Amino acid sequence: MLYYNTYRTFFKGDLSIMKAIRKILAAIRKADHEFGLIKQGDKIMVGVSGGKDSLVLCYALKLYQKFPHTNFSFQPMILDLGFPNSNIKKLQEDFKKFDMDLLMVDCSEIYKILSIQKKDKENLPCSICSRMKKAAINKAAKELGYTKVAFAHHADDAIETIFMNEMYGGRIATFAPFMHLENANIDFVRPLIYCRESDIEKCAKELNLPIMKSTCPNDKHTMRQVIKDYLAHIYKEYPFAKENFLRMLTNNEHLDIWTNKMFESIEGTDLSYHLVTTKNDALLAMNYLNSRQNNVEDLLKSDIYLLYKKYEIIGAMAINSNPESIAVIAIKIKKNVNVYNVKKKFINALNKKYLERYPNAKRK
Repeated sequence: MLYYNTYRTFFKGDLSIMKAIRKILAAIRKADHEFGLIKQGDKIMVGVSGGKDSLVLCYALKLYQKFPHTNFSFQPMILDLGFPNSNIKKLQEDFKKFDMDLLMVDCSEIYKILSIQKKDKENLPCSICSRMKKAAINKAAKELGYTKVAFAHHADDAIETIFMNEMYGGRIATFAPFMHLENANIDFVRPLIYCRESDIEKCAKELNLPIMKSTCPNDKHTMRQVIKDYLAHIYKEYPFAKENFLRMLTNNEHLDIWTNKMFESIEGTDLSYHLVTTKNDALLAMNYLNSRQNNVEDLLKSDIYLLYKKYEIIGAMAINSNPESIAVIAIKIKKNVNVYNVKKKFINALNKKYLERYPNAKRK
């Protein structure tokens, strides 16, 4: 009822246009609650492409500012990538109609670089473009004093990314709702992560948002579009798959792949360790670590391992790592084993493992 009154106040009693935006706002609230996307006092730079997703995100965030217990500011920002025939100035004028200023940052050199990289290929290199855009937005955000960057990736984008990574990368992975970019030292959030593309499209139409036509020559001619079309076929044949594919992204309790069964052995010993990936394993590990309330949060930010001797659990260990440092947060071994020697072997083995990932990191 509280959220309902917030909507009604903003729309001044006109409930006829509220259906789609209410669904978007409910999804943003859910994502914010579950992943801690927006904190009190946040200054957020929102990447705008001119498409329906980023316009709906900006409109929804303006409403979300009126929710109880929210206190944040945001700045819509668009990159001028130098693509021919873009109409950013008109989009800036349209944003003013919604009482928002759209900041434009000149990055016209990106199109020139992409054109050189294209060489004799049919399409511009999307991966290079994506990295350059993200770097440019992060740079602009830092220079202007923003603490976070938000992009308008939604649930269907996340599902498509999983399929793309499986097919072309041989890995099960998608982007995260929240991540801290270590090199840029900035937080990156995706408030629309629980929104479906069909709801975003409906919302954009109901609100008559000024969508800017993409001038990218690759538009509708990418491998992502191929995956999108393939998934549309699956959803037509098996409608239940649409919600199941979204559910699988958070269904950690039933994650059952080979890596969950793998033990990494310490050479010359009967010791091995296993990265915690399931809820049951996490509960086991936390029980061993006997975590106090004030350090549980630190542990959950770390990589947690169950430790084994002859494939029997004898303890647990938590490691925090980044390109600068590798630190053992906690380690606990059963008393009925040679605690000192076993601890030393596990710490050395896992430090070596992480140094392979971050060769310049310092051990703490």
